[in-house]
Amino acid sequence: MLNKVIINLTVLFKFILNSLLIILLTNSWLFAQNSKNELNVLTNNWLLYTDAPNSLYNHITGQAYDLLNQRELKIASLSSLSDWQQRQQFVRETLREIIGPFPEKTPLNAKITRIVEKDSFRIEHIIYESQPGFYVTCSMFIPTWLKKRDKAPAIIYCSGHSGNGYRGYQGVIINMVRKGFIVFAFDPVGQGERLEYYNPETKRSVVGGPTTEHSYPGSQTFVTGSSQARYMIWDGIRAIDYLLSRKEVDPDRIGITGRSGGGTQSAYIAAFDERILAAAPECYITNFTRLLQSIGPQDAEQNLFHEIVSGIDHADLLSVRAPKPAMLIATTRDFFSIQGARETADEIRGIYKVYGMEQNFAMVEDDAPHESTRNNREAMYAFFQQHLNNPGPSDDQEVELLVDDEIRVTGTGQVLTTQGGETVFSLNQNKAKKLAAQLHSSRQDLASHLDGIIHSAKKLSGYREPDKAYEPLFAGRLRRDGYVIEKYSIPGESDYVIPYLLMVPDNPNHKGLIYLHPEGKSINASPGGEIEKLVMEGFTVLAPDLIGTGETGPGDFQGDAYINGISYNIWFASILIGRSIVGIQAGDVIRLARQLEKHISCDGIYGLAIRQMAPILLHAAAFDPIITSIALIEPYSSYHNLVMNRFYKTGFIHSTVPGSLMAYDLPDLSASLAPRKLMIAGITDCMGNIVMPDSIQEDIDIITAAYKYRNAADQLQIIPAKAEGRKDYPVMDWIK
Repeated sequence: MLNKVIINLTVLFKFILNSLLIILLTNSWLFAQNSKNELNVLTNNWLLYTDAPNSLYNHITGQAYDLLNQRELKIASLSSLSDWQQRQQFVRETLREIIGPFPEKTPLNAKITRIVEKDSFRIEHIIYESQPGFYVTCSMFIPTWLKKRDKAPAIIYCSGHSGNGYRGYQGVIINMVRKGFIVFAFDPVGQGERLEYYNPETKRSVVGGPTTEHSYPGSQTFVTGSSQARYMIWDGIRAIDYLLSRKEVDPDRIGITGRSGGGTQSAYIAAFDERILAAAPECYITNFTRLLQSIGPQDAEQNLFHEIVSGIDHADLLSVRAPKPAMLIATTRDFFSIQGARETADEIRGIYKVYGMEQNFAMVEDDAPHESTRNNREAMYAFFQQHLNNPGPSDDQEVELLVDDEIRVTGTGQVLTTQGGETVFSLNQNKAKKLAAQLHSSRQDLASHLDGIIHSAKKLSGYREPDKAYEPLFAGRLRRDGYVIEKYSIPGESDYVIPYLLMVPDNPNHKGLIYLHPEGKSINASPGGEIEKLVMEGFTVLAPDLIGTGETGPGDFQGDAYINGISYNIWFASILIGRSIVGIQAGDVIRLARQLEKHISCDGIYGLAIRQMAPILLHAAAFDPIITSIALIEPYSSYHNLVMNRFYKTGFIHSTVPGSLMAYDLPDLSASLAPRKLMIAGITDCMGNIVMPDSIQEDIDIITAAYKYRNAADQLQIIPAKAEGRKDYPVMDWIK
């Protein structure tokens, strides 16, 4: 009986302890939440700013709509055939410019890996090289009745975002081959047998599905001024080259189609290669206005460098081909807006009408979600049968699909484990090396180099000079021991606002400091936090939530390339309009610096940025001398480092400038700051790991050379890592 009482008391005691622990933890969490909430500027009692977290997407798309409206006015002014032909020439030249030069044509080195015989067709499995060592897996479906001297029309089939590539589209492929077409289907890079981040043990991609396989390396290509689309379009152009090498193919009767991502590819390839007679992209074509209003920009290959700002929309991909036959295939419940598809079709009809070839363009739609329907397939068969001169019944038939072994091209099922070879990453890495060599050469003439990079950085980042000052909106004050926190917001570039905390010491030294943290203004603003230490030294500290961070982000939009909590798609949106998130935020930092100067009437502003906020502060300080002393804490070393490594920290992408490596890199901006005071502490690699200076010596050399050139070596402090036993970097030494 006594033992039972003791056991019950023990249970009761444990229950009381656990309850107390839960209460303490709950109270601690509530205290942290309340402490954070009391520092909010916008989301406490301001209905006006309930959509503030979506500020970045709304700002970028607002600028996109303005550009698209300008394009719409230009299209509306076209009336004669001559007008439209001039537009076509503009589109051809612009597409070539924004996609960049394609590689030279090299031998395809095509090899038939094996042949599979079926009852009414045979399949030749093929590997060709669209670039040296860049292997494309594909299959050619050939009707068995085709005699050696016969020539048949051929259709290139482009796969959508199917993990197994074109193997997921066998039904439509086999239907077409049974109707007498040669069908050539190839795997897009990152799909089917061309996974670029393939793990042989798991037999899966280590980065994710097809959209991630495209966007993860595709972002690196944007930084070098290229694009994922460039590599994928070139694969398709070389597919045409291969088809024309085959005697069975009639070179005057080539068509192309594909659904979803395959619709993207087929539209692009047909726009760039005039050897395509008839094009029928499916479940992709809409227009940018409706796309941005609905699901937002899609993964990397569906965005061309500066596409919208260059005046290009989806309609141009088909109208540039007029009067060649084209069909727009859509569904009414597709996530690609049907309204946009209809509006685009109306625009395209205009050019076919002035050509007097209205019969060569058609739009077909069915009531369905994002999928292939029988009605749409049969309309597509009839379209190709008519325009590729291959008459016959267009009914969609039930077909027997091939088993995995029959449709496999390579021995292992993946080109990387069978052939090895190049990837988009490695090809882009080669480009980055060439750009680095050009940059190294430019740096040899230091004075000229430093003069030129600021102009390039402003242009490539899409920076806009803050044009006017606004009175801040005061949102409240909070007293702490030794200082007060004042809460404000000011307008940014357009109709968004920048919330910030102004921490004013009781004993100011009349110096101001802008504090940038990737997690926003509140992260180190608690009592005893890092910002408080700076304030107690007499600094008036301004800590903002730059657009896209803190109370103004990250927003609801994620997109189909949402990788490790980072929306690549919103970064792609900035590329479309010729801007960068860095350029927008850098302008706001300068806007805030001018506001801080008004607050305390000082002669100069200190700037401190942590990790991926360092590139923003670097650009701002390089663009405007108002920031007189700069500290970068654990910044990544360079954009070059990010594109030279197969894996990188996804959180760094928003702080990169597309196309930057064509003209400058982050160390060049650091060099341009001389003779201003600069501390760089704990430099990291592209994964956020602190590195030793000798591993990034060239990056450091340009900075030290510039400071020596301007007789300011004593103003530069490069600290490799925290000293042993230290919990922080010597920021206090820098500010004194």
